[in-house]
Amino acid sequence: MISKEQFEKELQIIIKNGIREDIGEGDHSSLACIPKDAKGQAKLLIKEKGVIAGIEFAKMIFAEIDKDLKVETFLSDGEKVKVGDIAFFVTGSSQSILKAERFVLNSMQRMSAIAKKTRKFTKILKGTKTKVLDTRKTTPGIRALEKWAVKIGGGKNHRFALYDMIMLKDNHIDFAGGIDLAIEKTKAYLENNQLDLKIIVEARSLNEIETILKHDGIHRILIDNFNYKDTLKAVELIGDKCQTESSGGITLETARAYAECGVDYISSGAITHSVNNMDLSLKAI
Repeated sequence: MISKEQFEKELQIIIKNGIREDIGEGDHSSLACIPKDAKGQAKLLIKEKGVIAGIEFAKMIFAEIDKDLKVETFLSDGEKVKVGDIAFFVTGSSQSILKAERFVLNSMQRMSAIAKKTRKFTKILKGTKTKVLDTRKTTPGIRALEKWAVKIGGGKNHRFALYDMIMLKDNHIDFAGGIDLAIEKTKAYLENNQLDLKIIVEARSLNEIETILKHDGIHRILIDNFNYKDTLKAVELIGDKCQTESSGGITLETARAYAECGVDYISSGAITHSVNNMDLSLKAI
């Protein structure tokens, strides 16, 4: 996984790009009718039951737009919320609050939706050893936000991008000439380039799992699109030789059954790519 410093750098990139995209040369609507020295206050109002996420990120946005804005929080990221709850008050320049409004709302609505769906998975998996993982199926440009939301919801982050972990999937294996060649070439590449990256290999059948297990140094086997019966066999076959991960269209309805097969992880792209934004609003007081 990427370092804390790298992650924070990604967040700063998102903030600067979000401000560039939304404000550009200036918020002419506010400049036209709100005096420069006008002061105001607004509240972040919860309009839907769920899990709140993005409060800390909102504070970062406000600080970037105007360091003199003051934020008083009443909730923390990860808390359950209901209609009518207030997450925070923001006080200061009216123009600055208006500049930040849409960026803050868009971010928090998306993050809260992801946190809510992730929390549902973690609740379903409670009592098993299985953890839910996110994937790279994220919105381009805001991956750090979406992965942060997964953690707030109780899930675990998978690799951040292509550069922080090796994952040999079906196309890598086929293009490389098979599992053995793909793994051997990967190990040689890592050694030649003095890289210390974990290796995950996807398996499409029990036979492929047996082939993967002939190689040392595999961190995790991705048990992809297996049914419950074959997943159970795969877990027994792998034992404690490496970690196990189930993937491939796993839903809230099927997650528990896969977990009960004994896998260490379930990965789900749906927790980031298939959510409906939470209804929130920033209202002047």
